[in-house]
Amino acid sequence: MRRSFSLSAIAVGLTLIATPALADRIDGDWCNGASTYHIDGPAIRIPSGKDMTGDYTRHSFHYISPAGEKDAGTEVFMRILSEEDMQLMRRTGLTESPIENWQRCKPVS
Repeated sequence: MRRSFSLSAIAVGLTLIATPALADRIDGDWCNGASTYHIDGPAIRIPSGKDMTGDYTRHSFHYISPAGEKDAGTEVFMRILSEEDMQLMRRTGLTESPIENWQRCKPVS
């Protein structure tokens, strides 16, 4: 009985180690060159400086670029990869842009 328990504990431990860890939350400031996003739950500040809302989960964000923006009507999808890395993809109609890699903005001292 004791050996059975030990093997089960080892199997559970190995399963936990093999499972990829997800970053805690997509919320925060994201940078790519001079462009920035600020996400706070469903609220977002897009690179143009406009504040709006979108579809939020802890690990992803989606919005449609509003009228008046140069990319109006474009869907923007974001998903967090790690605490410091996020991928962004844009789709206009059936055309998808290449995936962009964004990083957490570093504090300026």
